[in-house]
Amino acid sequence: MDISLSERVKRVAPSKTLAITAKAKKMKAEGIDVIGLGAGEPDFNTPQNIIDAAIQSMEAGLTKYTPSTGIPELKQAICDKLKRDQHLTYTLDQIFVGTGAKHVLYSIFQAILNPGDEVVIPVPYWVTYPEQVKLAGGVPVFVETDFDTDFKILAKDFERAISEKTKAIILNSPNNPTGMCYSEEELRQIGEVATKHNLLIVSDEIYEKLYYGSGVVTSIASLSEDLYLRTIVVNGVSKAYSMTGWRIGYAAANASLISGMGKLADHMTSNPTANAQYAAIEAYNGSQAIPEKMYEAFAERMERFYPELEKIPGFYPKKPDGAFYFFVEAKEAAALKGFNHVDQFAEALLEDAKVAVIPGSGFGMPNYIRLSYATEAALFEKALQRIQEFMKK
Repeated sequence: MDISLSERVKRVAPSKTLAITAKAKKMKAEGIDVIGLGAGEPDFNTPQNIIDAAIQSMEAGLTKYTPSTGIPELKQAICDKLKRDQHLTYTLDQIFVGTGAKHVLYSIFQAILNPGDEVVIPVPYWVTYPEQVKLAGGVPVFVETDFDTDFKILAKDFERAISEKTKAIILNSPNNPTGMCYSEEELRQIGEVATKHNLLIVSDEIYEKLYYGSGVVTSIASLSEDLYLRTIVVNGVSKAYSMTGWRIGYAAANASLISGMGKLADHMTSNPTANAQYAAIEAYNGSQAIPEKMYEAFAERMERFYPELEKIPGFYPKKPDGAFYFFVEAKEAAALKGFNHVDQFAEALLEDAKVAVIPGSGFGMPNYIRLSYATEAALFEKALQRIQEFMKK
């Protein structure tokens, strides 16, 4: 029996990152020696102190329903983290804890958008942003960036994209897929436009800890009282603490918005997983030694492999400020191999070189590919050797 799907589901594009990763895993399961460079998660296990905290919570019987927006102890740990790292002051009623940052973002768009509302999305973008906006009845409005602007939206281009229907802009810094990070001055200029047109700012800061510069990543919410009030900060433990499977993310924002998101959670999830919440408390409050070693490893890999990428014929990478991705212009490499489209080139890399990369078309930039160095250094080096050999054939 065929079941007719809703129109909203029919309009949603599948995730190319998940599709490529799934295909690579399937080939591995079939005994094929595939090296996957598509992963959007650290290749380290969750630190042991965090695992122990989850076990202790289970043994203590903390395995029941919790408040739908998260336990007070975790909300307090998040408030303390935001004060400590971003100099932002929030109260518990301004914190929403969700089942991963993806669920948090979904809840935000469901809570703020009415049919036809527009959301400005810089290109390239994380694959899920436009689909979540569409699922909420909104309209994604894409603003192009390029290699020369470090893939960051300019305030003047942002303002040109605004209409009477514009409700918000999404910022992601450090960025997926590029790894680029907005400076304080760039954020101020964007903030001035948002203030002038009375827009919300959804600031996805999930890679905030994975930054290679000096100091900390600037949150746009920290730049003025007005920007604090109109910004919805999104973050979580997935990338910073290698806890992607634990599914804990959060939003910090106006209390009335958090209350609305809580109403959705009452009927959507009941609550984030109880024991994952206790693990997240330990992530924020416990020793940071292991996570910091992980950040150092990513920085070392970036410095080591960026020059090697530049040596591959037709590859033009942009050196990232953070995260764990190389975003590489590969149109020329595709042409050298006789392909009209970079998607075809990426498919050939998987089939012939046995290296899985993510096509840039999934991020709105079809001439690029994304390579994740959240991959064991020896494997990443082997993957680059395979790509070199593939280009020489």
